[in-house]
Amino acid sequence: MNQSLIPAARPLIGEEERAAVDAVLRSGMVAQGPQVAAFEEEFGAALVAGRRCQAVSSGTAGLHVGLLAAGVGPGDEVIVPSFTFAATANSVALTGARPVFADIDPDSFCLDAASVRAAVSERTRGIMPVHLYGHPADMDSIGAVAGEHGLEIYEDAAQAHGASLNGRMVGTWGRFAMFSLYPTKNMTSGEGGMVACADEEVARAVRLLRNQGMERQYANEVVGLNVRMTDIHAAIGRVQLGKLAGWTAQRQANAAFFDANLAGVRTPPVAPGAVHVYHQYTIRVDGAERDAMVAALRQEHGVGTGVYYPIPNHRLESLARYAPDHELVQTERAAAEVISLPVHPSLSQQDLERVVAGVNAVAKAGA
Repeated sequence: MNQSLIPAARPLIGEEERAAVDAVLRSGMVAQGPQVAAFEEEFGAALVAGRRCQAVSSGTAGLHVGLLAAGVGPGDEVIVPSFTFAATANSVALTGARPVFADIDPDSFCLDAASVRAAVSERTRGIMPVHLYGHPADMDSIGAVAGEHGLEIYEDAAQAHGASLNGRMVGTWGRFAMFSLYPTKNMTSGEGGMVACADEEVARAVRLLRNQGMERQYANEVVGLNVRMTDIHAAIGRVQLGKLAGWTAQRQANAAFFDANLAGVRTPPVAPGAVHVYHQYTIRVDGAERDAMVAALRQEHGVGTGVYYPIPNHRLESLARYAPDHELVQTERAAAEVISLPVHPSLSQQDLERVVAGVNAVAKAGA
């Protein structure tokens, strides 16, 4: 294989981002200053129907302080998927609460409402759906379960900037929602996260918790953390926010090309009324062939892929003590079958055609 590798993900950082960072460095205001405030306002207006947004140092920090701000702590349970990155369950455990794992819908890879309902106990405080790979979770059904039992919703929208369901943006259902701004997400601030808050009580609590428990210097009100965003990161994020719509449209066009041309694999369905933003384009193959296909795509066709996530959270050493006493059938199956193909907006038409040719050839040969 002499051709260059098509990477599974590629951060897009241009001259505009570099100029924005340089302007911040020249200003001398590099910590939490005017760039952060502007980024919070612009993010809220663009992506979460004007909800109050609070910038933090990472997506994980956003989940952690969001849960703390919502009052989650020891003795509580929060229902989460096991098929996701460990930060989802970690954030619950870090509050002293217990993450309770539920199964997923096999089409969307997001929490299955029936499994959530079965996991509710007298200690359940809330439900944390993950809008995995950029596809919105079934918020109508999950919301119905929450309503039946008086539970709160906390959204993990780390991968779903701009996704929606029946015209409603992700990030607008929960008491809070977290968006990650890690380099490989659909938009980045270099590193960071954004917490969209349903009410000022939670928003103020997040502001306190991210800044050592104070809004005014040396007037510490609660025991807090240091998970602020810098103006350097916010400046990058503001530029990227302006490019997000175009990048999302390109991701969707790339996904449509794959939908129309891939053969021998199961392509990702989109639920009625859902707008998928394709943080990942995730296919499914026979579990016995998955690893061989990943290797063949890389070695024979120069196509990089990702497997998100090969080990479900409830089987990780760090989280196994929270494992359910029943099997998560769809979670286990997905973990064995998924492959995420490159779908990022920097792909050329030649790249797209090479990905299709490689997948189809490997699938036809049986990996």
